[in-house]
Amino acid sequence: MPSPEQSTATVVAGSNGLLLEIGGEIVPNYDATVHPFQEGDVVTGHVVRIDNDEVLVDIGYKSEGVIPSGELSIRKSVDPSDEVDLGEEVDALVLTKEDQDGRLILSKKRARFEKAWRRIEAAAQSGDPVEGQVIEVVKGGLIIDLGVRGFLPASLVDIRRVPNLEEYTGQAIECKVIELNRSRNNVVLSRRAVLEEQRKEDRERILDRLQPGLVVEGTISNIVDFGAFVDLDGIDGLIHISELSWSHVNHPTELLAIGDTVSVKVLDIDRYRQRISLGLKQTQEDPWQRVVDTYNIGDELEGNVTKVVTFGAFVEILDGVEGLVHISELAQQHVENPREIIQPGDPVRVKILEIDSERRRLSLSIKRVEGQTLPVRPIVPPSESDGDGDGDGIDDMEMPELGLSEDVFAPALDLGGLELEPAAEPDPDPAAPPAVVQELDPEPVAPTPPAVQEPDPEPAGPAVQEPESAPPAVQEPEPEPEPEASQAPQGSA
Repeated sequence: MPSPEQSTATVVAGSNGLLLEIGGEIVPNYDATVHPFQEGDVVTGHVVRIDNDEVLVDIGYKSEGVIPSGELSIRKSVDPSDEVDLGEEVDALVLTKEDQDGRLILSKKRARFEKAWRRIEAAAQSGDPVEGQVIEVVKGGLIIDLGVRGFLPASLVDIRRVPNLEEYTGQAIECKVIELNRSRNNVVLSRRAVLEEQRKEDRERILDRLQPGLVVEGTISNIVDFGAFVDLDGIDGLIHISELSWSHVNHPTELLAIGDTVSVKVLDIDRYRQRISLGLKQTQEDPWQRVVDTYNIGDELEGNVTKVVTFGAFVEILDGVEGLVHISELAQQHVENPREIIQPGDPVRVKILEIDSERRRLSLSIKRVEGQTLPVRPIVPPSESDGDGDGDGIDDMEMPELGLSEDVFAPALDLGGLELEPAAEPDPDPAAPPAVVQELDPEPVAPTPPAVQEPDPEPAGPAVQEPESAPPAVQEPEPEPEPEASQAPQGSA
């Protein structure tokens, strides 16, 4: 209650009510410095003291407010000196105006929580990102300090999987709010959504810059069976396995590893689907150009057999360049199986018969090399060679880019037809007549087949030569089975 003197006092002009004039004297108005508040209100004050377990804040009340260390931050086991500084202005929520010891109890983290929650709700509605600091790594994700403990799942930390979440501790990151529940104080965040939005802008910028034929530099981001993906500063392009090297590649890991920096050529751009096709071999020397510039038809050179197939063998004459030696060009004599002459890995000397630059095919010959005669060697039967599983058998019909022209294959197809026709006719013909004779002759007499097989073959001769005496011939060799047959029904009767 104001004193009688104060009731007659007047406020000094320009003092904002802090000075009073009483009886011609100017005195401070202490009541004007005390701001009315209730429990649950957020007040503002200045830090006047920092202890190990609490912080004192002057909010203009009759006594300083006390913020326990547990009410300073949402972090666990914090040092008060790390959270506030002397003289710092802080907002605090009034928990209790007077506890059992008469102290004013405040909470800094709860005041921050109320402000942060309103800010998070506004960001969730507008779709704007919120920024916070990573304060803890938990099972399945990260805890972000937004004034509220926000949870960032590990799958939403980055566009790609993050193997070590510890590297984000202490970092300030931007995230989008994807789930909000005030009743449970639950906030779920996504950094991936922010990155994807940025990446979309980067993709459009990169696609506008890229053109087919341009050579760019990138980093291998992923390797799959059919090729490798290259990160071009925000957008991935694909190098198909056929575009990795001029030579045959079984798997991309033979040439590349994740993290490698490579120079690639842009082959094609699908701007609608935002897909980029890249080539690695196009940045390397084309070995076929060396063949065209260096060799001519009729030249002889060394090579190694890389594969043997039914119609011939492939010989590598340069790194990445193979030619086909047709089966008719293996030896002077007729060759049934190319493995009779050569095997994979054999060094041979070959002669160039044809160079087809447009189709990138090379036709070679072994038999036309002067002074070279390869010996005939025994081969493994097909049934055994098929089970080896080495991929070099003659049944492997995979065709690389190199081969012969259509004219070279024509005579070989005619020879194959001549070999197959006589082999198919003799097998069924000799077996058919005896099968028909055996089935037709014994039809009148059912018990004769087992009777003829058990005794000596002597009765069979006259039976075939004299078909009219077949009935007495059946009775003579089987005197014993007939009584048994007759006794069987009597016994059963």
